[in-house]
Amino acid sequence: MARKRKGDPVHGWLIIDKPAGITSSAVVGRVKRALNAAKAGHGGTLDPMATGVLPIALGEATKTMSYVMDGEKQYRFTARWGQARTTDDAEGDITHSSDVRPSREAIVGILPDFTGDIVQVPPAFSAIKVAGRRSYELARAGAAVELAARTIHIDHIELTHMPDADHGTFEVTCGKGSYMRGLARDLGIKLGTFGHISALRRTKVGPFEENAAISLDNVEALGHSAPLLAIETALDDIPALAITQAEARSLQHGQAVSVIPVANRSSLKKVDPGAVYCAMTDGKLVALAKIVGGEVRPLRVINL
Repeated sequence: MARKRKGDPVHGWLIIDKPAGITSSAVVGRVKRALNAAKAGHGGTLDPMATGVLPIALGEATKTMSYVMDGEKQYRFTARWGQARTTDDAEGDITHSSDVRPSREAIVGILPDFTGDIVQVPPAFSAIKVAGRRSYELARAGAAVELAARTIHIDHIELTHMPDADHGTFEVTCGKGSYMRGLARDLGIKLGTFGHISALRRTKVGPFEENAAISLDNVEALGHSAPLLAIETALDDIPALAITQAEARSLQHGQAVSVIPVANRSSLKKVDPGAVYCAMTDGKLVALAKIVGGEVRPLRVINL
């Protein structure tokens, strides 16, 4: 018999404006306690020094977290030139120094090299697992960590401000798995100096933007009155299929339904076999589903 979770059945998304100096996991814990929620998770880690958009999934919304984490992200960061640090941000120890300070023209000139598909080695202080342990755990213990390079995608990178010769502020739109700390490090190397992140803010994750974010202090003050967003808010890019109450009951019991009546009432011009759909009835999300072999099959059932 499954053990009953402690807490209330709270379902939906809460978009936190994460403060600096706290881990993403700690934010989840504080939100969970504030709402007495039985289940919670976050839609993409932010470093402790970083601020900005941290989507918190509650209850059944946790089943949609991967769709948020796979979505487009936007960041604003400031690079500090002339210093390499162990963590690739201001919290680490200085490992190398340089007197070279890049000009605006030099910085702008290399940005096309950091646009599109590029190869990046993740920072040693990251959550990537190495032999079953987090990379940052090994790095903190003094172990030499060598992570494999990976291909990431940068849609857009722009130098927006140079407050002084030591700093440059950038805005970036990117895909999953992109480390801004690694980007600042690599920009510095390309410019013939060193670089690390001195400030970092995430302004968007998937459909969630900073203008919809609420402070952690406000959430704790509001408790159950905190402004939750519907679960399907995270699935704006996923097409919907209208299903009947009877079809909904079948999907909720893990049973497939025939695609023909579903497709006939759909407003979609084309139903794509293999694509993920939101199965909806009366405006309510019932399941994430796929069309396989003439059937609509449930992938993740949403129990509300």
